[in-house]
Amino acid sequence: MDNYSHNLFKELHNVIEGLDTDLVQKDRKQILQPLVNYIQSKVNNLVAINLNFICTHNSRRSHLSQVWAQTLAAHYNIKGVHCYSGGTEATAMFPMVVETLVNAGFNINTISEGTNPVYSIKNGDNNPPIIGFSKTFDDSFNPKSNFAAIMTCNHADENCPFIPGAEQRIPVTYIDPKVSDNTPNQKQTYHERSLQIATEMKYVFSNINHH
Repeated sequence: MDNYSHNLFKELHNVIEGLDTDLVQKDRKQILQPLVNYIQSKVNNLVAINLNFICTHNSRRSHLSQVWAQTLAAHYNIKGVHCYSGGTEATAMFPMVVETLVNAGFNINTISEGTNPVYSIKNGDNNPPIIGFSKTFDDSFNPKSNFAAIMTCNHADENCPFIPGAEQRIPVTYIDPKVSDNTPNQKQTYHERSLQIATEMKYVFSNINHH
């Protein structure tokens, strides 16, 4: 159908093709619009687009958002997009997040083990890996200025009123899939949250006009 997204793994490409942005409700589109506007303004000015997805523990929603945003930018061939994630505290990237992304078609390798493992997350053979590990939003790994802080959980949004260096703060909050941990519904809940985030990021990046 479209030639531009063949830089992604085929399975992942097929997942993205199957995401229906018509399912994004009107109220969610209003929530996502400031993010669309931010990215569009950067594209128009031909400058880098730095997005830092922030959650309390940087363990689940912020990682899913970071990975899908980077991947949908690649899918729509929008250059200069750099996605990061961070928390108000560092914990670890939750294993079910890794499993959920692998099931969606990502290729994930563990770079280092330990209490806070570091993962290389690839969305295509020749695309740079997304590095996944838990860190605070102001970690040296993340941008210090010229970025948008995207708040993916209410707790961080309410308890972190000021993100130093952020040009703009954009709340795009999701229900924590953690509620399903240690239940039979865990795998399905993470899958559904991952697809919700992927669908919304597809909506965002499909609305960017670029040349």
